[in-house]
Amino acid sequence: MATASATANNARTVGAQRAQVSQLTTYDWVALDKRGKQMKGSMPAKNASLVKAELRRQGMNPQTVREQPKPLFGSTGKTVTPGDVAIFSRQIATMMASGVPMVQSFDIIADGQKNPRFKNILTDVKMGIEGGQSLHEALGRYPVQFDELYRNLVRAGESAGVLDTVLDTVATYKERTEALKKKIKKALFYPISVLAVAMLVSMIMLIFVVPVFAKTFQSAGAALPAPTQIVVSASRFMQHYWWLIILIIVATVVGFGMAKRRSVKFAHFLDRLTLRLPVIGNIMRQSAIARFARTLGVTFRAGVPLVEALDAVSGATGSVVYGDAVKQMRDDIAVGHQLQLAMRQTNLFPNMVVQMTGIGEESGALDSMLFKVAEFYEDEVNNAVDTLSTLLEPMIMVILGVIVGGMVISLYLPIFKLAGTF
Repeated sequence: MATASATANNARTVGAQRAQVSQLTTYDWVALDKRGKQMKGSMPAKNASLVKAELRRQGMNPQTVREQPKPLFGSTGKTVTPGDVAIFSRQIATMMASGVPMVQSFDIIADGQKNPRFKNILTDVKMGIEGGQSLHEALGRYPVQFDELYRNLVRAGESAGVLDTVLDTVATYKERTEALKKKIKKALFYPISVLAVAMLVSMIMLIFVVPVFAKTFQSAGAALPAPTQIVVSASRFMQHYWWLIILIIVATVVGFGMAKRRSVKFAHFLDRLTLRLPVIGNIMRQSAIARFARTLGVTFRAGVPLVEALDAVSGATGSVVYGDAVKQMRDDIAVGHQLQLAMRQTNLFPNMVVQMTGIGEESGALDSMLFKVAEFYEDEVNNAVDTLSTLLEPMIMVILGVIVGGMVISLYLPIFKLAGTF
């Protein structure tokens, strides 16, 4: 009864603290210190008078105290990205390894945050810790920013008494994972952006340039060659129905995204199709293996049981196909199979990965072997992306030349034909 009462009191205290924080307003202040030097800063408080009183208590003479202006599009701040979480993980790991208390570490990190939303999250987590919660319990209030895998690793570190070591491992894991994601996005973004520019240039030419030539051709009264007639017809269609084309593009993109999120079958089909593409498929496959190996290595080293680790790893591969395969492996291991045998049954992992996993299991160094596999495939992804970028540059130039150059040539064909009659 006493324990339950204490827990209830802690919960009420934390709730009151959170309510109090939500009522505070941030004020920007300017004050003079004892030497007459101007100092600036910001401080959360209920009103400006309390800010002035606090400044005087610190030995400063307040000059101006103004409410901090709110952002134009709301006060919640921008979205918390995985990169923000990776930086936070490194910061908290470094501070705890240096002996800085956890609550003080959260204060320091939150004070240096430029993202108001993430700053509020860190402040709320700190208050949860002050109220008696463990770190993984306090992080559980924000499952979007700190996913199940992250919380499981923190919980394992707290249980084993090696939280600072686990946080350092988590920080490295997050940094490597985000670097790999950026590499893949870079490989996909470049050709898509160039093709988008090519389409935009083509639309501008069809709407503004081709009509000028079309009027000239009409006044000449000459029959137009087939390529020129196609371009002129496309220009007329674009002038009258440009809104329809934009609507179709937007509807296609939105519908595609909704179908991928809501339909498991469509997401599975799309993922399998991507994995079968000549170059991109190989990059996505190597990326999924690298993320699987590094995530499982991190969870296993942190002391998370293998079945529970695989349950968390299934959502971290970045691939629906590999995610389903990991769940199948989890079920096989739950009934007594070895990891290497479960991996072989999926027919998705190269023989080298299976053999290295088997060696790791037999030697008791599974986490080390998984990290080596992850490093190998991360290097493979980096090399493949660099090669893809090199190969795509001339191909994109050819595509641009065919689209834009073909349009220009088709416009000048009637002029060449007329010039040949004289």
